[in-house]
This record gives sequence, C-alpha cells and structure tokens, in this order.
Amino acid sequence: MNGSLHSSRDALEIKLRRGPAGLGFNIIGGVDQQYVVNDNGIYVSKIKQDGAAAQDGRLQEGDKILSINGIPLENRTHKSVVELFRTAGESVELRVQKKPFLEDQPTDSQPEHHSPSSYLEILALFAGVIVLLAVAYKMKK
Repeated sequence: MNGSLHSSRDALEIKLRRGPAGLGFNIIGGVDQQYVVNDNGIYVSKIKQDGAAAQDGRLQEGDKILSINGIPLENRTHKSVVELFRTAGESVELRVQKKPFLEDQPTDSQPEHHSPSSYLEILALFAGVIVLLAVAYKMKK
C-alpha cells in the first residue's frame, strides 16, 4: 500500500505520495462546473493506471474529495482546486467520501428483482386464464 487509512463514519483519510505521473487521478466538479446537481464538490473522474492512486487502491472513480492537506474543497472553482493539487507537495493527505453503494441508494432507483416463485405464480395465473377462456369457449358452442 502507498498510504494509510483512518476511517470515520462519513469519510476516510488517504495519504498518497506523488509519483512520476503525479497523484494518478483526474477530478471533476466545482462551483463553476457542477458534476452532481446542487453539489459544488470535487469528484474523482478517472484513476490513471499505474499512478499513485491506482497503486494504493482505495480511491475510486466517483469518490468525493472533501479536502486536500486539510484545506476544504467545497465551494471552490475547478481551476482553484487544480492549483491546490498542483502545489500540494510530495505527500498529500486527502479526506474522501466514498461513492455510495447500490444498497445506500433509494429503493425506487434499484432494479426490481423477483423471486423465481413470483414468476411461477404469474405463469400459473396466465395458464388459469387460458383454461377459463377455453372452458367458456366450449360452453358457448
């Protein structure tokens, strides 16, 4: 591993050492180019292969970067945050909010899953309707 991890309920600390390719990730967001509606935060848009972040393995695309070296990134322009990263030094401490997993999403945004028994129930109901229609047709003759 390239750094250390201190997690809290909402965020974790990731320490990265700048490598030949920098920190090894791209960012998106800021007050001037919101990535998430009603959120001026800075997000990881790409992890560069073989970069410091990829070697460490904890930072992922979609994670929100809350601060760099203790400096909060909320309500800053994209350009000013890029400059903070550029001048951050060799060892960089990031406070990161992990991208939420599917189980953290509202239930109406998750794909609907049916158990195999529910498919059998639907099939049985459909077969029952066909039988009733066939009986009704025969009685009508």
